[in-house]
Amino acid sequence: MDDKSQNQVSSSELGSYFSEDYFYFGDAVNPPEISDRETGVIWDLLALRQGSSVLELGCGYGRITNRLAEKGARVAGLDISPILLKKAEADAAERRVDVEYILGDMRSLPTRDPFDAAFLWYTTFGYFDDADNERVLREAASSLRQGGRLLIDHLNRFALLRDKSPICRLVQRNDDLRIDIMNNDTLSDRRTCERIVVRNGCVRRAHLSFRLYGFSEYVRMLRSAGFETVEAYGQEGGAFTSDSPRLVVVAYK
Repeated sequence: MDDKSQNQVSSSELGSYFSEDYFYFGDAVNPPEISDRETGVIWDLLALRQGSSVLELGCGYGRITNRLAEKGARVAGLDISPILLKKAEADAAERRVDVEYILGDMRSLPTRDPFDAAFLWYTTFGYFDDADNERVLREAASSLRQGGRLLIDHLNRFALLRDKSPICRLVQRNDDLRIDIMNNDTLSDRRTCERIVVRNGCVRRAHLSFRLYGFSEYVRMLRSAGFETVEAYGQEGGAFTSDSPRLVVVAYK
């Protein structure tokens, strides 16, 4: 296996990771009150208002996308998982909101009218090698009007360096279990997750790996993609420090 294939996740790996099992444990990981609060954070950081057009890249089952629509934004969501998009559409119908859901790859976005804002939330950036990750940023920039904003929420690499690998996390819903075993590779600046799902008497495994970037790397990549200014925040829009569990980046085109 060459370096390029080691440093990115294949479409089949993404499909097996972001599956119906991912949705099944969704509310156990991110209860509705957390999703409500995060939606408010995104609304404020992107300076959205009634009628703002917004694109979520890697929208999953629509836990944020549909809530933004409820607040009055005109929202589209793109994801590579048809299973999760069906869940998102069903939730949108239940909430009686109109959201455009698109099956596709964030490295190649469909041509359409530009958005006021776009975002990648909850570690949905960095799945690929550096060249393709930067391609995602260029595609995001091309989807925005002049003056548009892009938000990226990710793990803070510096805070993770204090963790002793591996880290094991357990999520339980009824009698079903999800076990995540996470490791940090300091040579490649990637974090890997081996997921084991025990559900209905069956055991399934999935793998995910993503690149961790520091703020200075985001600035370089985003300016190269066509953004003029870049700001850093901590978790949920607070002040960023080296101890912040998350790094939130907002770039202005």
